[in-house]
Amino acid sequence: MASDAKRLKIHDSLASGDPADSPLQNFVGWCQTVGVTLSDKVYLSKVGTVAEYGMLAKEDIEAGEILFSIPRTALLSQNTTRVKDILQEGKCSLESKSGWVPLLLALMWEYTSPDSHWRPYLSLWPDFKVLDHPMFWSKNERDSLLQGTGIPDAVDADISNIQKEYSSIVVPFMHSHSDLWSPEKHTLELYKSLVAFVMAYSFQEPMDEDEDDDEESDPSPPMMVPVADMLNHVSNHNANLEYTPELLKMVSVCRITAGEEIFNTYGQMANWQLLHMYGFTEPYPSNSNDTADIQMSSIYKAAAHVTCSEAAQHLLEEKWRLLTQMDMVGEKGVFIFSRTGSLTDMELFTTLKILCMAAEQFEEFKENEGWEEVEDEEEEEKIGRALSYEGIPALPGSWRELLNRAARFTLDSFSGSLDADRALLENQRAHSQLGSRVKHALHVRYGQKVILHRLLQATQS
Repeated sequence: MASDAKRLKIHDSLASGDPADSPLQNFVGWCQTVGVTLSDKVYLSKVGTVAEYGMLAKEDIEAGEILFSIPRTALLSQNTTRVKDILQEGKCSLESKSGWVPLLLALMWEYTSPDSHWRPYLSLWPDFKVLDHPMFWSKNERDSLLQGTGIPDAVDADISNIQKEYSSIVVPFMHSHSDLWSPEKHTLELYKSLVAFVMAYSFQEPMDEDEDDDEESDPSPPMMVPVADMLNHVSNHNANLEYTPELLKMVSVCRITAGEEIFNTYGQMANWQLLHMYGFTEPYPSNSNDTADIQMSSIYKAAAHVTCSEAAQHLLEEKWRLLTQMDMVGEKGVFIFSRTGSLTDMELFTTLKILCMAAEQFEEFKENEGWEEVEDEEEEEKIGRALSYEGIPALPGSWRELLNRAARFTLDSFSGSLDADRALLENQRAHSQLGSRVKHALHVRYGQKVILHRLLQATQS
C-alpha cells in the first residue's frame, strides 16, 4: 500500500547528523512552495550517499510505493523559463544537431539571474564543480587513461560540436538579445558546463509506442526535474520515474529497507556511457549492462588480413560495398558485445555470412536478393542464440576467425593488459589510493577487456 505523500518539510529531508547545508535547506523550502510532495519514509541528504546528493529510506518501503511526486509546473525547461517567449520567437534560428540550444540558453539566463524562480534549485550546483565528465579532463588524461574505450573520440566530437554550436548559433542569438544575454557573462565555459549538467541531470519524456513507430516524430527536448535528478543511478535500481499528464512520480520497484539509498535508473547504460555522459562508473562487476564495442572497420581489417590475391581483395571490397548499401555496416559503426554475447545480432550475422562467402555463393546471393530483411521472430531468436558466447563455438571456422582477429585488434588498442588491470582492482590498498578519474577509467577499461577476452575464448578453434 502506498504511503501517504505530504508537503516536503526541511526536518524530514535532512539526514540526522547532516552538517548545515544552506543550499539544500533552501532547495527543500523551495520544493514546498512549488508543490513537490514527499513520502514520510524518505529524505534527501549529502551523508550516506554514493555521490554529492542522494535520497535515503527512513523506514522500510514496499514495492509500488510513491516516494515523491513533482508537478509539471516545477519542471525547468525551455517552455517554463521566464524567457520562453523569446526562445519561442527565435525557434528557427536555434535549431541545432543536439536540439539542446533553447534549454541551454534558458539555463544560462536562469543560472545567472539573481531573482530567478529556479535559483534555489540551481544553487545546488555552484560552479558545477561536482561535474567531472571526461570533457573536463585534459586531452592527455583522456588519451592515456581511456585509450581503446571509444570515449576520447566521443569527447573530441562533443567538444568540437559544443564550440561550433556556441559560436555559430548561441553567440549571434545573444547579440540580438543583448538585454538578456551577453558573451561576457554567458561564456563558452559556462555553456560547456551546462551541456555537462544537461547530460548528467536532465530527463526526457518517453515516447508513446505509437510515436515510436512514426519515423518523422522528433524526440521530446530534455528537461530538468528537481528532486528526481538528485537520485543516483545503479543498473540494479530500486525505483523508477513514471510520467503522467499532471505530474512525475518516483515509485519503488522492489522492497527497500531502512537506511538504504534509493537509486533511479538512467537506462541500460554501459560504463563507458556512464562516464562519458554522467561522469561516473559502476565498479566491476556491478554493472550488468556493461558492453564492449568492436569497430566494424576491424572486421573488414580482419577479412583483408586473410586475402591473398588481388582478385580476393576486389571481391572483399565488393562485399563491403553491398553490406554498406544494406546498412549493415558503416564507416564509424560498431558491433556491440555484452556479457552474454552480441547485441547487434542481425548486422553481425549478415556481415560474417557475406564476408565468408565464396565468390560463387556471393554471386548467387546477389542474384537472389538474399539480403531481404528477416521478419520471422523465431529466426531472429535463432540468430541471437548463435551469436551468444554459448553459440559462437558452433559457428563456421571462418566466421570465428574473423571475430577472433577483430577482437584481438580491439584489445591491442587498449593500454595495459587485462591481468595488470585485474591486479590493480584486486589490490584494495593500491586501488583505494587511486584518484577518481583513474578509478573510473580502470572500471571502463577492465569491463570492456573482460568482454573481449570472453569473445576470444568463444572464438578459439
